[in-house]
Amino acid sequence: MTERMRRAVGEHPIANAGRGPDHITDPVDPVPVMNIANALTVFRIILVPIFLIALFVDGGESTTWRIVAAVIFAVAALTDRYDGRVARERGLITDFGKLADPIADKALIGAALIGLSILDILPWWVTAVILARELWVTALRFWVLRHRVIPASRGGKLKTLLQAVSIGLYLLPLSGAWQVAADIIMGVALVITVLSGLDYTWQAWSARTKGREDESESTRDHDAAPGRNGSLRDDASERQTGV
Repeated sequence: MTERMRRAVGEHPIANAGRGPDHITDPVDPVPVMNIANALTVFRIILVPIFLIALFVDGGESTTWRIVAAVIFAVAALTDRYDGRVARERGLITDFGKLADPIADKALIGAALIGLSILDILPWWVTAVILARELWVTALRFWVLRHRVIPASRGGKLKTLLQAVSIGLYLLPLSGAWQVAADIIMGVALVITVLSGLDYTWQAWSARTKGREDESESTRDHDAAPGRNGSLRDDASERQTGV
């Protein structure tokens, strides 16, 4: 029997006899920040510098180390797929995970894009557009953090997937049709990157506006409360004195 069930049975021994935990009325233990889902996210961040080291061995000309870098990148990308699933299935969703997960994605993708551009595999303007969008979205997240945590959207996840597939093809020492496929996938990813960035901008603006409205309403209610209480006391005093 869990501690929550023991507390519930202890408080109402008869009414709760034979009853399992009630997920609505029973106390809910907070989700710990250090859990398997967040651990996968942190692991992805740790893999970023290791990936870069492998990519730049022999100036990026080593076939073996390019494959090693691609494998490290693939492992890191897979953690992005499973950390969110584990968090949802096991009820391990935290504000830290909502914030750290997209940041880990940006660190991995950004490092790969810059590395590929340094090696003259990917045009710098593509890297610049994607990184500008990522920095902008990250700034928006912190801008509205006081009012709301904006999780990664489906559009954001899709562009990350397409970018990851394209980057994986660029990392491998391939040519011909594989290079063309990488270019096409990156082109589609670039379009979704811009569109999802606009969507995040709208969400952030809406959250900020609603947050300010809620704060203003709360302030007005707080300021009006003493006046209402004072009026009630005055009315009661008048009735008692017969005025």
